[in-house]
Order: sequence, then structure tokens, then C-alpha cells
Amino acid sequence: MASIHIYTDGAARGNPGKGGYGVVLLSGGHKKEMAAAYRLTTNNRMELLAVIKSLEALKAGPHDVTIFSDSKYVVDAINLRWIDGWVKKNWKDVKNPDLWQRLIPLNTRLKPKYVWVKGHASNPMNNRCDELATAAADQGPWLTDEAYEALTR
Repeated sequence: MASIHIYTDGAARGNPGKGGYGVVLLSGGHKKEMAAAYRLTTNNRMELLAVIKSLEALKAGPHDVTIFSDSKYVVDAINLRWIDGWVKKNWKDVKNPDLWQRLIPLNTRLKPKYVWVKGHASNPMNNRCDELATAAADQGPWLTDEAYEALTR
């Protein structure tokens, strides 16, 4: 079974504002980086989207996946099972339900482990994700976070 380490980060210039996510996937001797930018979004949405996009990028097959994130919002929602309560209350008063609902089947299928890492510290891969996310937010090209923008109209 392939062991995959995924580092993720999100950024927003203004919250809400222009945003981006950055991902570093590591498996064996392979490394893949991903990033994208959005014209109007939030930091938490970018943190979540980084995880979603990284899991969506994995090819089929059994994997031993560990996600490293500096987002307590993401890591605690999974590890402390907040998400289970959100599902039970049918997403009432929950922010970003569209993204959480997109993440659930990925978690069910891939069963990743979530590990919190301190942001802006001495973790080179987390620092690289931050560089990717902030560069995307600053430089574009900016996509539209349609679900978020629909809420702000």
C-alpha cells in the first residue's frame, strides 16, 4: 500500500478577499505541488479546499494517507468528530457546508489520518504550502468560488 503524505494550506488576503490554496503531495521519491487562486473567498474555505483538491488528485488504489494541516478548523472537525454533529443537525448554522459535504465521501473512501502542524514554524513542507497559497492569492489567475459568492449576493 502506497504511503502518501499531504501537506495543505490556505490563505486569504482579507477575510473575505482574494484567496488561494497550496498542496504538497509526497509519496516514495515523488513530489507534486498544486495551487489555485479565487477572487473572493475566506481562509477557512481555502484550508478546506486544499484538503479536498489533494484527495481528489489521488489515483485509485489503497493508500495510507496522512494529511498535515495548520488549520485547527479542519483537523479538529475531523479528529474531534465535529463533522458528525453537523451532519446530524443537517448543517444548520454550519459554515462551508458545501465543502464539508464534498470532503465526506473522500474521507469515507480514502480514510486519511489528519495531523495538525504549527503554521509558520520550522516545517519545510507546511512553509512551502504557505508560499504556494499566498503566491496564488496574490498573483492569480483567480477562479470564482461560486458557492461563497452566491452567499454574499
